Amino acid sequence: MQEIFNFFPVKISKKINEYINGQVDKELNQIEEIRFRNNNPIILKYNNKEQVLQEYTNSNDILEIMQRICNNSIYSYQNQICNGYITIKGGHRVGITGNCVIENNKVININYISSLNFRIARQVLGCSNKILKYVLNIENKSIYNTLIVSPPGVGKTTLLRDLIRNISTGIEEINFPGLNVGVVDERGEIASLYRGISQNNIGTRTDILDNIPKVLGMKMLIRSMSPQVICADEIGNSGDSEIIKEAFCSGIKGIFTAHGSTFKDILKNPILKELLETNIIEKIIILDTQGEKGKIKSIYELIEENYKEAK
Repeated sequence: MQEIFNFFPVKISKKINEYINGQVDKELNQIEEIRFRNNNPIILKYNNKEQVLQEYTNSNDILEIMQRICNNSIYSYQNQICNGYITIKGGHRVGITGNCVIENNKVININYISSLNFRIARQVLGCSNKILKYVLNIENKSIYNTLIVSPPGVGKTTLLRDLIRNISTGIEEINFPGLNVGVVDERGEIASLYRGISQNNIGTRTDILDNIPKVLGMKMLIRSMSPQVICADEIGNSGDSEIIKEAFCSGIKGIFTAHGSTFKDILKNPILKELLETNIIEKIIILDTQGEKGKIKSIYELIEENYKEAK
């Protein structure tokens, strides 16, 4: 947490530290978000709980935090700011809202920043071990095309990250060789590259394209890096279906995540529905919104061109 506190004004760091040190609740060590809103109190989020602190932030505090995040050169971070977030050392992501300046239907700047949301990155090594038996195709030394589904904040990216690590490195205990994995990390949440260095352990055979649209990134990886597996977070937008089908027709396997809570939710998205109707996706893992992050609610398998819930 000290890495994060270094971005805050002294009075704010002191206030948060005082609160944490004064609590017996050990869950505070697992803070997931620290939210700053102009002229509003600081809010800590941890384990689906919130704590509102009696410390208000103003526009000067938010500007000082932004200056520290950007190493006193906000202009050099303009592209990330226009995407609504900045990835900082450690893989943490800072969400940004404010007055958006639009030109040709694109955000070219965010002025008068009103809110900052520090999302604390924590890699959970081994969290994917419980679903490896559904994802790995041991007989063919490969994987099944897999879609991981959950609402935001339930752990699908954490699970995907650890799957990439296992598949890329290989699993000696079950004689599974490491595979070349190409990752399109559009929002910098999977590998969390910082100056070209991954802040997370995503395996020994993983190639990363960061801060790039998924469709363009997948095309580049297919053409240049000869991946055996392609991974991307939160598919379901226009163009995703075609490039995924192109990859699969080239013999490349894939693991992707998408928003949703049930199998029916997937079918409501025309892009995801199209992938399912072509029987490209072989396994669908739906995460539970209750309990620990990454907990499995249900698994569907493609059997004779129909998706059936696994027992």
